Amino acid sequence: MESSQFKRSASFSEQTSQPLSEKDMAELQSTLAPDKKLKAAREYIWNRKSKRKAEYWKYYLEYAENGKLRAECKFCPKTFAADGNLNGSKNVKNHAESCLGNPINIEKEKGKEKQTKLYFDQEHESGELKCGSRIINLNDVREALVHMIIVDELPFKHVEKPGFRHFVQVACLQFHIPSRVTIARDCLKLYYSEKEKLREMFKTCQRISVTTDTWTSIQRINYMCLTAHFIDNDWKLDKKDHKFCPISSHKGEAIGKAIEACLEYWGIDDKLFTVTVDNASSNDVACAHLSRMVRRTGCINDGKNLHVRCIAHIINLIVWDGIKEHGVCIDRVRNAVKYVKNSSARILRFKDLVQKANIDSKSSLSFDVPTRWNSTYIMLETALKFRRVFSGLSLLDGEDLNDNERPPEPEDWEKVEKLVLFLEGFYLLTKRISGSHYVTANKGLGEIASMYDMLNNWEQSEDLNFQAMAIAMKKKFDKYWGDLDKMNKFIYVALLLDPHSKMVIVELTLTDMHGPEKGTKLANDVKEFAYSLFEEYRKMYATSNIPDCGDNMSMDIDNSKGVGSDYVRKLKERAKRLKGTSGYAISELDRYLNDQLGPEEEEQDALTWWGKNGQRYVILNRMARDILAIPLSTVASESAFSTGGRTLDPFRSSFNS
Repeated sequence: MESSQFKRSASFSEQTSQPLSEKDMAELQSTLAPDKKLKAAREYIWNRKSKRKAEYWKYYLEYAENGKLRAECKFCPKTFAADGNLNGSKNVKNHAESCLGNPINIEKEKGKEKQTKLYFDQEHESGELKCGSRIINLNDVREALVHMIIVDELPFKHVEKPGFRHFVQVACLQFHIPSRVTIARDCLKLYYSEKEKLREMFKTCQRISVTTDTWTSIQRINYMCLTAHFIDNDWKLDKKDHKFCPISSHKGEAIGKAIEACLEYWGIDDKLFTVTVDNASSNDVACAHLSRMVRRTGCINDGKNLHVRCIAHIINLIVWDGIKEHGVCIDRVRNAVKYVKNSSARILRFKDLVQKANIDSKSSLSFDVPTRWNSTYIMLETALKFRRVFSGLSLLDGEDLNDNERPPEPEDWEKVEKLVLFLEGFYLLTKRISGSHYVTANKGLGEIASMYDMLNNWEQSEDLNFQAMAIAMKKKFDKYWGDLDKMNKFIYVALLLDPHSKMVIVELTLTDMHGPEKGTKLANDVKEFAYSLFEEYRKMYATSNIPDCGDNMSMDIDNSKGVGSDYVRKLKERAKRLKGTSGYAISELDRYLNDQLGPEEEEQDALTWWGKNGQRYVILNRMARDILAIPLSTVASESAFSTGGRTLDPFRSSFNS
């Protein structure tokens, strides 16, 4: 008599001898979770009328492996021995009840460790308590704790401090405070999770523009920050710091290789569009290295316009060339501010004099950073409000002091007043083009023209000092922006792609800057470049994105009868053949340039307009999505090193990974 085990094995062999049909495999696949796929190498067994009695078996697939029966979870990669005569079912049952991939268990998990609690909110006006209820999820509390540790830059051992533990016991008695080791593990887990989300986000990007900046810590370690800028499918501008790392040196080749390695790591080396950097010579070398990379991986315009110079940095150089003529009065004000700030007693004396002088200002004195003219402007603008107070202080004076170390005199304050007025326009201009949460590419040409106009006006000033300043600044201006070839051409096209500007504003701007004859020629060059760029995009995207109108055309041809129908049909066939060629596709750019904005569109910003009207311009909207994402300054990357209030102490600034 054969044993039950032998009968089971025989039956099992018969089942595995007949592979499942494609229809059966498709039906079996339909029972799985959306992200779960059948393993191609496995011999699956599927009985629609399964002999398994327990409810949890419906969450498993059975398959043969080395002549033995196994079960695979439909929601995760877990597998179990499943021969009913040889193996128990405890592991299978336990996993079915705990697998977090199973939607039923997810619902159970949502209700786990939840508790409805009463809460009381005090109404500020009446002082009464408002009673309500809410659900406390301990998992959410733990996630919030991890978020707090990261965002507030707290040490992991913060969770073990008695004050924090006392607070948690009062606020949420049911919450079990994890140890510092567990918190460190949770932070790392969150890091990897966010890292994968960012990687998936980059996959959906069309192209990416980056900004980068380098910095040396007090430990003499060189660091680099790399920030990606792109417009997502919802026409929202995104900014992600995706690299902060030590580098071997500040040399251009080292920077270029570090950027290339980062782009390859994230899988976006073939999506690089532009690199915005300051005017350090090492960055020229780095951009040359990246140009060779993008020509190898594929790029727009053969990488000729990859390098974008930071406009804020150029303005910094231009302004310093002008204000160095007023070095004496600036130094005198700086020394006066330094005198007050160096002693707490002097600060109290200063505040007392401010009150007695009835100066209604909440501003406070601030030092400047000698290499940042905008901070010098803020220092002068603030000090000017308290000019009467400085005269009441016992500032250092004497014959042994240098001329620029003496206290400010009335003539100095008059010069500072004019200087603040002179610099205000450049300060506001710098703020406008230094944003990273809104589009700046379409503002570049207009801001440059605005600066040129300011310099022209100051050049006509009756004050010879400010006239000399304007002349010196115009020389520096011409060095960087005096000709079309000295600027990245994408800046011109970005203004053209602003629906509120288009080609008319580009031409008027260039005419004002360079005169009617040269301005018109430059405008034609910009238009020609825009068309060649559009043609390049058309070749990349026309096949997959231009809507196919052939069906409608065929319907018209079939229904057209009568005299002249053959001629009409031939015309339509010729038009159909033009589809996908430059003669057909370039009309999209012409249509955009000739279209007028409606009243409701006048108030929309560029991204909102393209988000709503992009479907009308199939190729052009891809071009706009890349160009409008270009940042005009490196402030986004610089902020990683210079954000106010985030000072790295000697210990923390020495990390090297």
